[in-house]
Amino acid sequence: MGTQDNASDGWAGVLDGAGRGALDGLRIADFSRVLAGPYATMLLADLGADVVKVERPGIGDDTRAWHPPADHDGTSTYFLSINRNKRSVVLDLTTEDGLEQARALIAESDVLVENFRPGTMERLGLGHSELHSRHPGLIYCSISGFGSGAGAAIPGYDLLVQALGGLMSVTGDAAGEPVKAGVALVDVITGLHASLGILAALRHRDATGEGQRVEVNLLGSLLSAMVNQASAFAVAGVVPGRMGNAHPSIAPYETFPAADRPIAIAVGNDRQFAALAEAVGDPGLALDDRFRTNADRVAHRADLRDILAERLAAAGADHWSAVLLAAGVPAGPVNTLDEAFDFAHKLGLPGIVDIPAEPGGAGGRPSRQVASPIALSGTPAQYRLPPPRLGQHTAEILHRWSDHASAPKRAVT
Repeated sequence: MGTQDNASDGWAGVLDGAGRGALDGLRIADFSRVLAGPYATMLLADLGADVVKVERPGIGDDTRAWHPPADHDGTSTYFLSINRNKRSVVLDLTTEDGLEQARALIAESDVLVENFRPGTMERLGLGHSELHSRHPGLIYCSISGFGSGAGAAIPGYDLLVQALGGLMSVTGDAAGEPVKAGVALVDVITGLHASLGILAALRHRDATGEGQRVEVNLLGSLLSAMVNQASAFAVAGVVPGRMGNAHPSIAPYETFPAADRPIAIAVGNDRQFAALAEAVGDPGLALDDRFRTNADRVAHRADLRDILAERLAAAGADHWSAVLLAAGVPAGPVNTLDEAFDFAHKLGLPGIVDIPAEPGGAGGRPSRQVASPIALSGTPAQYRLPPPRLGQHTAEILHRWSDHASAPKRAVT
């Protein structure tokens, strides 16, 4: 995925010394903030893309202020989680100098990512139509909460989308209140969709030389991610409700109380159910007319749950996890996050990585990061840069533009 043919090259050497990744040479101007956009650009940066993060003077990304918790120097762990492998440049987009600097950055970029409220970039003179006429190879990715039409004015906060998009209506106990997911899941899913759309657009550009606009929104991403629940409504007119940890179409597929803590059991077929019945000491369950098939078990879910809960109460979750896994039954305790990382470590999976401060200590700092989940055999994810301080690279990047007659000379600090 080569870069655009640019007249100037203010990016040259920005990531001197970095190893080659699958997206090496790809240049991204990142005007996004908070979560969906920064998550998308971090995924691409991990794979080798050069990302310059554009931030507001004195404030920066909103998540810089989202603490506690914070690291040793007071930086929000929220911000740290989605901004590694990036350079931070401060540009004041309310001034002509700042806009000129932004245009210079965009001119040297393959991809622009933004998640302002729809219409904002157009008012700044940085909308897709205007930029496409100047830079026809540019991939322009816009992320919004509810699209650029009738929902443009609705703020795109994850909690709001979980509520309006129906996710909360199927999350939580049947007799309780609707519950949001424990993380901003919709933002994360939208970030994944954005990165996929960008890569597809780049592949098209490789073949044709043409850039295009990529648009994703939180509501659309959530409705797509609701998969079986959304399909139940679209195909069969079924409006699902809350079922706690149970599954509407599979049983037993939920958590059960063991002697010490809950255990999750995910039986997906009749063979696994027979193995479960044998493992808990009640092989006759598999022959019971109420439980012979999955459809039978779903119809008699309450009876089955009571029977299994009684059997599982005899021992702890770790005991049952070992017994059931040995029998070929998917099962495991409900871990806390520290236990989850420890479990990944025991399995030999990447969990936490340490990124050292930038060479020479030019304002950088070590950073503990959750490893990329993408394993590539030839061009693995790289951890080149810790998350940047606000405006850490402004002077460095704008100085490179000063060698070109058309580039702005004055940096914002």
